[in-house]
Amino acid sequence: MDIIDIIGPVMIGPSSSHTAGAVRLGRMAAGVLGAQPVKAEIYLHGSFAETYKGHGTDMALLAGLMSWETYDERIPKAEDYAQKAGMKYSFQKVDLGSMIHPNTALFHLEDAAGNKCEVSGASIGGGQVKITSIDGFDVELTGRLPAILTVHEDVRGVIALVSGTLANIGVNIATMRVFRHNKGGTASMIVECDDKVPQVIVDLIGAFPQVRSVRFINSVL
Repeated sequence: MDIIDIIGPVMIGPSSSHTAGAVRLGRMAAGVLGAQPVKAEIYLHGSFAETYKGHGTDMALLAGLMSWETYDERIPKAEDYAQKAGMKYSFQKVDLGSMIHPNTALFHLEDAAGNKCEVSGASIGGGQVKITSIDGFDVELTGRLPAILTVHEDVRGVIALVSGTLANIGVNIATMRVFRHNKGGTASMIVECDDKVPQVIVDLIGAFPQVRSVRFINSVL
């Protein structure tokens, strides 16, 4: 734990969880999409749903979708900037169940090219966040490090292909987590790296026949 974990980030208030964390959730969701969304349906659960107007969570989430930082002085007017940018957005309350973190947002996003994604994540305190699902796959992504997300066939050798490709260009893997719905079906893998991964390498990983999709997600902390 470092000092930022204790006192929270430099930010526009009032709350590290409901404002700064919400900005970072929006930034990570846009990072998963790979572009600023032109359409955003945002579902708010628990405490987010109950207090989002008073704490500015709605403005913070929009700011994050526009890739702003937590300390951007425009955050209180993010709605105006989103409208000027042509973003269509909505906020709805949703009950995702008692086991879900109370500061959770579920994003349904679409970019100008028609690409879509579904991202769910929580603001877990002190401005820290955790993405918990992407397009229906369980993940654990904190935004502290650049990461590669793959969706791939659950077959032997995929992990070695990805890790070997990164090793060959000198990128060190910090953490790796693999999730699957069932043996031999579809799996997802989060690979957090010490360095940004060049797009040509992301494309190379995506060209492996076992890999169905790959995304590079930059750090937000």
